[in-house]
Amino acid sequence: MEIFPESTSIAPGRTAPRDDSAGAPAAGRKQSRKRKSFAQTKSETISCRPSENPADAHMITILRKHHRWLMIVIAILAVPFVFYFNKSDLGAQRANDLGRIYDRTVTQVEFTRHARMLNLASALGLTLTNDLMMTNVSSESEMYVEFTWNHIVLIHEAEQLGLRPNSDEIAAFVKTLPRFRGDGGGFDINKYTDFTKNMLPSLGFNEAQIEEVVSDQLALNRMKELLGTGVQAPESESQENYERAYGKMDVAVVRLKEEDFEKDVKVTDDDISKYYEAHKDQLKSEEKRKVEFVAFTLSEPERKLTGKDRKEPLQKAADQANDFTQALLEKDATFAGAATKFKTPITATEEFTATKPDPQLASTPQLSQYAFQLTQQSPFSDPIQGADGFYILHLLSVTESHPLSLEEAKPKIAESMKSERLRELVSNKGSEVARQIRETLKGGLPLDEAVAKTGLKLERIPTFAIVEPTPPPKLEADKSKPEADTAKLEADKSKPKDVTPDFSSIKNTVAALNPGDSSDFVPVAKGGLVAILEKRAPADPAGYEAAKTQFETRYLTQRRGAIFTEWLRDRRRASGATLATG
Repeated sequence: MEIFPESTSIAPGRTAPRDDSAGAPAAGRKQSRKRKSFAQTKSETISCRPSENPADAHMITILRKHHRWLMIVIAILAVPFVFYFNKSDLGAQRANDLGRIYDRTVTQVEFTRHARMLNLASALGLTLTNDLMMTNVSSESEMYVEFTWNHIVLIHEAEQLGLRPNSDEIAAFVKTLPRFRGDGGGFDINKYTDFTKNMLPSLGFNEAQIEEVVSDQLALNRMKELLGTGVQAPESESQENYERAYGKMDVAVVRLKEEDFEKDVKVTDDDISKYYEAHKDQLKSEEKRKVEFVAFTLSEPERKLTGKDRKEPLQKAADQANDFTQALLEKDATFAGAATKFKTPITATEEFTATKPDPQLASTPQLSQYAFQLTQQSPFSDPIQGADGFYILHLLSVTESHPLSLEEAKPKIAESMKSERLRELVSNKGSEVARQIRETLKGGLPLDEAVAKTGLKLERIPTFAIVEPTPPPKLEADKSKPEADTAKLEADKSKPKDVTPDFSSIKNTVAALNPGDSSDFVPVAKGGLVAILEKRAPADPAGYEAAKTQFETRYLTQRRGAIFTEWLRDRRRASGATLATG
């Protein structure tokens, strides 16, 4: 192999000079001459000419003749030294593996790739991430581990059953993804290109991984269909759900308000002292910080821009912020000096805590979070992106957290104990009221009398349905009536009903009740309530067929999802998936 092929080149019209010393070829001699010329520019005392000693030439001949054996001997001698000087902890490398599945090891590299595939699936809006989560996880790391195991199982089983889609099916599905949908609702190649250029490189992926994760999603969908074969929505259940969803209901509630019970809650100094002694280690003041910052943001007209038009000024702001941070790295640089150099104003905050940020940071919540990551040794932040630009923080001062004295902690303890006791009192009272109403109604007493016995007021909610029917199309203007009257009529029709407090909680509570039933106590903000379903009118039969289709689709989706989860749990057990220990 020619390492320096240019050294053997010969100018046109010239031949290589003849040299018989040591049998060296002409090309080799030319290279030697080049090296000699370079060496002479450094020191005239250095010579690179081949030795003219016959003994040296004989030695070179021997080395050339036996070079293969010499290389083998050297390699054998080198092996012990490789292991002796290699300090890698192979046990630690094994400990970094995720575990084993299907009688093979899942390495850290493979685990990391599956984690990045989860992030890609989430970015594309695929249901794959939720479908492969059988259990609730308490941390991000647990989420990645759970996804990795189940993803491997899905891939294995899909290949075993031949459920993989072809390239045409994958391409067709990609075009339906909301991430790549344009303003007209169709596939937008510009959004796809932007995603592949900006998002994929950050994950270490290319377009092939989009096809891969979409293939997994389609395989999962087919698996659900296969497992759900034969699942049908019972007609009786469809009818019952339609009546519950669309039937108009007469509902009454009994409310319990915290403000009505506040007078009954007492917190004494002795209670506060006991609480303080029991929790003094946890009673500390909040750390306070004070910062100043500069902002490189868009102008008012630029903030109204969208898409590519907005990207250019935003990039300009990012470049300015980066230049500012570079200026802070210079020797003896100060925040004020850099601000003067860039002609940008400095905004300073008052002292604030993590739970109560300074008002000047309220528009960009992440600024407060970053402020509590700064230290006196590293007082400057990197550029922090907000909605309309970039910010750079400078830590001015820190007031450390300290243990609170009894007097300092007293207001906080009193408020906490009072709130806790008030909630407990309202909850106990509400549970008792719910029991009384339920028993009284079973005895045949009218609702008004049953509630009157509790000493509370009955509030009747305007008639409603869990699912309101689609409103009819707007009426055309009646030309025989004045335009003002027509506008008033439309306004009255579109005017929302009086908003009932806690209406969502009431709807969710009575959805499963039968007429005449009362609910348990339901906690809500600043109190709680007990709901009673007095009557449910029959739903309009005309809308049943359309609603039936929607219900059956939802029912089949839920049932297939449940069946798939059980199947996945069984297949994962069969895979022998085990986490590495140590």
